[in-house]
Amino acid sequence: MAAPATTLVRQCLAVLFLFAILVSSTCGSLARSRKSATIKEINRNGPYVGLITVYAPEENAFFASKAFKSHPKHPFVDLAGRRYRVGEVEGSKVIYVRCGIGLVNAAATTQQMVDVFEISGIVHFGIAGNANSSMSIGDVVIPKQFVQTGLWDWLKPNATVDSSDFGEMDIGEYNVKGKGKGMNVLGKIGYFTEQFYSETGKPNQPQRLIWFPTTPHWLHLASQKLQGMKLERCVNASLCLETEPKLVVGLNGSTADAFVDNAAYRDFLFNTFHVSSLDMESSAIVMTSLSNDYAVIVIRGLSDLAGAQQGDNHIKLFGPLAATNTAKAVIQFLKISQQQNNLHSS
Repeated sequence: MAAPATTLVRQCLAVLFLFAILVSSTCGSLARSRKSATIKEINRNGPYVGLITVYAPEENAFFASKAFKSHPKHPFVDLAGRRYRVGEVEGSKVIYVRCGIGLVNAAATTQQMVDVFEISGIVHFGIAGNANSSMSIGDVVIPKQFVQTGLWDWLKPNATVDSSDFGEMDIGEYNVKGKGKGMNVLGKIGYFTEQFYSETGKPNQPQRLIWFPTTPHWLHLASQKLQGMKLERCVNASLCLETEPKLVVGLNGSTADAFVDNAAYRDFLFNTFHVSSLDMESSAIVMTSLSNDYAVIVIRGLSDLAGAQQGDNHIKLFGPLAATNTAKAVIQFLKISQQQNNLHSS
């Protein structure tokens, strides 16, 4: 007589399991439906300028300015583990998000932002390493274009770099002084071009590009209105820079999934690609914005001269100052762009 009872128990458990799945599925569908309705309501009030930064210190400096005013009804939407904050800065409607470190995080966040929200353009900001000895810690750069220096052919010592590669680093040239230039088993690296897919191009026929430009009219606006703005010189009362930081528009930037704290490699990047800033996200955000035909500008504060310091990288000391100066520049850019929009609409 035990068998029928056991079968009944199993049937009851199966029913309960299916019921739990049904309830869970229904709750999930309701949550997605509510989120979709919220996004539709947010978008009806658009378009917004998309603000993308990278990690907590940059976010902290931005919100410490008190310039961001949250939307009273829909202050944020959580998507795929990221919090998209809805609000206003200096009269500009904005949606802000922190993407996380690296090219994949940057590209995925940018694509999600332009897919989900009613966006007019992207302002990306954060801190960066410095490859240009004429620039200083605390300076802010707004580059005109970016190169992705993480795409390479890593070759054998005697191999020939492909003719389509646009840069070459022979590692043997960096042997320890006194031991001479010679064979190094690490060989050489040939830098190659990106495959760029875009709305304006032909499907499945990418262009091969080296440089990805930021949006000219935004760059021109920054050049006209931001250069010469006053930036912070001190981290605190006991830690200040020797000179006043400056904002420079129109230099070149480099991006790769590598934190550069090596003077030899820094000099190679500067001499080969003539880049001033080194970061891990910008080219992905610029490339994704351009691919979807959105305006984009990048604002980066310099926290160190890569590999130049003794001991720990200066990002630990001056990262907060670089983030503060970057936030100031972003807020001022939003202010002047909104003023220009008002002027054109009046």
